[in-house]
Amino acid sequence: MRTWQNKLQVYLDLIRWNRPAGWLLLLWPTLSALWVAAAGFPGWHLLAVFVVGTILMRSAGCCINDVADREFDKHVKRTAARPVTTGAVSVKEALAVGAVLALLAFVLVLSTNAITIGISFAALAVTLAYPYAKRYVSMPQAVLGVAFGMGIPMAFAAVRGDVPPLAWVLMLGNLCWVLAYDTEYAMVDRDDDLRLGIKTSAITLNNWDVPAVILCYILFITIWTLALMEYVPSAIFYIAIVITAVQVVWHFTLIRERTREGCFKAFRLNHWLGFAMFVGIALSASVQ
Repeated sequence: MRTWQNKLQVYLDLIRWNRPAGWLLLLWPTLSALWVAAAGFPGWHLLAVFVVGTILMRSAGCCINDVADREFDKHVKRTAARPVTTGAVSVKEALAVGAVLALLAFVLVLSTNAITIGISFAALAVTLAYPYAKRYVSMPQAVLGVAFGMGIPMAFAAVRGDVPPLAWVLMLGNLCWVLAYDTEYAMVDRDDDLRLGIKTSAITLNNWDVPAVILCYILFITIWTLALMEYVPSAIFYIAIVITAVQVVWHFTLIRERTREGCFKAFRLNHWLGFAMFVGIALSASVQ
């Protein structure tokens, strides 16, 4: 019994079960897209598909990422205790867990429609590519931004049966948000990444990292505000925008000195930006 419990705990550590911030960063823009596409509550079926599917795919992504980075993780203090790099989980085990989780997510997608299923294959491809992007791409956070934004066109496709231009505009805005918070994340490990030869936006931007992060936040808020003005015309939405902007100012105070603690705290709290935006959209849609 103890061995089974220990193995379960290791698997939970592998998928970052105790760190929900990761899947929340995926969830809020996806749910926002669902509510916009449905002009309100999208129904329990689609809500369950996208909530559970988001958690499953983020967990699968953690498995793939840890396998790809196992030789790097052991040299970085923050990641040295991850199960794959320590040997607590073998590469085959991690890939098997990731495959099962991705398959379960795909089973959920099968309950939607053909276009959503088609987009899910593109989403999987980007998810598989991201862990290796940091070896070749100077701004791998942009690849992550595409991966983390695929839930937006999938949500529109599931509700409407097509993907309107609005979905791609929202995905672009979301890409800016991902660039902001994942650059904060990269700032935490900058010294280790430089030593290991890993490419990140924090290294590429160098002293322009903080201004670039704030600019990306501003672009995210601006793009989503302009894109959604017609679809959620309520004062509640604009209150949410203000709350989101205030959080950006707070994040600036956390990252301006570029301390590991401040940058990591800013990253971990980012899901509250997405939550504020989603609540504004959902409440605005409910009062139309």
